[in-house]
Amino acid sequence: MKIHEYQAKTILRKNNVPVPESEVALSPAHVSNIVEKFGNKAVIKAQIHAGGRGKAGGVKVVSSLDEAEKYSKTLLGRSLVTHQTTSDGVPVNQLLVEEALLVKRELYLSFVIDGSSQGVYVIASEAGGMDIEDVTEKNPDKIIGIKIDPMFGLQSYQSRNLAYSLSIESENLRAVTKLIENLYGVFEKYDCSMVEINPLVITEDGRVLAADAKLSFDDDALFRHPDLLELRDVDQEEPLEAKAKQFDISYVKLDGNVGCMVNGAGLAMATMDVAESAGASPANFLDVGGSADENKVSEALKIILADPSVDTVLVNIFGGILRCDIVARGILMASKSMPSSVRPMVVRMLGTNAEEGRKIISESDVNALLVDDLEEAANAIKSLG
Repeated sequence: MKIHEYQAKTILRKNNVPVPESEVALSPAHVSNIVEKFGNKAVIKAQIHAGGRGKAGGVKVVSSLDEAEKYSKTLLGRSLVTHQTTSDGVPVNQLLVEEALLVKRELYLSFVIDGSSQGVYVIASEAGGMDIEDVTEKNPDKIIGIKIDPMFGLQSYQSRNLAYSLSIESENLRAVTKLIENLYGVFEKYDCSMVEINPLVITEDGRVLAADAKLSFDDDALFRHPDLLELRDVDQEEPLEAKAKQFDISYVKLDGNVGCMVNGAGLAMATMDVAESAGASPANFLDVGGSADENKVSEALKIILADPSVDTVLVNIFGGILRCDIVARGILMASKSMPSSVRPMVVRMLGTNAEEGRKIISESDVNALLVDDLEEAANAIKSLG
């Protein structure tokens, strides 16, 4: 789960990670009032769940109340398109108005889950303020990485070494080291999957601040943090993905035309490959899971069909805990919602009650092609194309 920058900074402030002075505004008039408090000069930032705001015009330093009001009117209530959003962009409903800083240095710092080492990986760089992907590609020597053993956590010597590696001046060394340690504390305390500070700034007057902040949380750990759930902004999420979460369905929207419904993540990946091998492309990743009932299967199929880019549906079920007859009845429940533009559904069922499931579909009025294996599925999709 992602949250807005202003929400992330509230969490950081509570956990002794210094951030700039700021307030959230919901209207142009409110923006002007806050800017006036900062001496008529401030930074205005669009609050969206995507990077690349600055390049897209979502961040601006203003030097007058009139400029602040005009700029905020161009953002509030509209959608912002960045390289991390779709062509439709995402809505801007809040603006973060922040004190303007005289910046001496910009650094990069992040904590992420590293699957290969089964721990946490710290990424840091003196090239702050830039996309870390660009730094990695153009100046890989400026990337510093440290592995953290989750059993022991971040050690003091590691945070000190990291600060030394960033060429931090002696007068700022203690503050930077403390910020690194407190930031790891946030990462661990809130079950984060990522904490990114870009830039981490050192100002001309010697302050060390997290000038920007992105926090992402492990969805599987949110049951331990009910307060974090209140920070969720559904308006920032892809509508179909948000709906899928309501039914505990693992769904990710993609750009293709073949809607895929399976049970099991590995099977889902194989099914997406089948769509590609047929000369098409998957419209989604969708795993109904092993404990789905007929209603959940029905809702999953409705979500797939709600995507206007879907013109073919591929159902690939290996019956185990989730029986094939349950899937078949769920398909029947959802078939009434099937748009006329959708071509025949391709259905492959193996495992528990597969014959019963196939019989239910074949004896219904559902427009479906029953296949026995993935090669047949790919050929069926080709023939429909």
